[in-house]
Amino acid sequence: MSEFSVFGKPLPRIDAWPKTTGEVKYLDDIKMPGMLCGKILRSPHAHARIASIDTTEAERLSGVRAVITAKDTPGIKFSFIQALADKLPLCKDKVRYVGE
Repeated sequence: MSEFSVFGKPLPRIDAWPKTTGEVKYLDDIKMPGMLCGKILRSPHAHARIASIDTTEAERLSGVRAVITAKDTPGIKFSFIQALADKLPLCKDKVRYVGE
């Protein structure tokens, strides 16, 4: 049996220096011509019914190209988590927890 083992031993972080000096590019560092940015408004309420969503104030903001709600994406289902793949990406009638 081999004597080689990494358990209980410090391992050198070969990526530490570029990360601490700012050499590494993160996703937020990438800018492309015509690129748009998105913002998500999450619910400040838990177990709440959505009576209506007024988007007029957001639509008036400078630089806003679109404000999207669940009404704009009927039937589109998506999730990065396979177990939630049949869930709608935007809340339509209710939210279950703060931050949904």
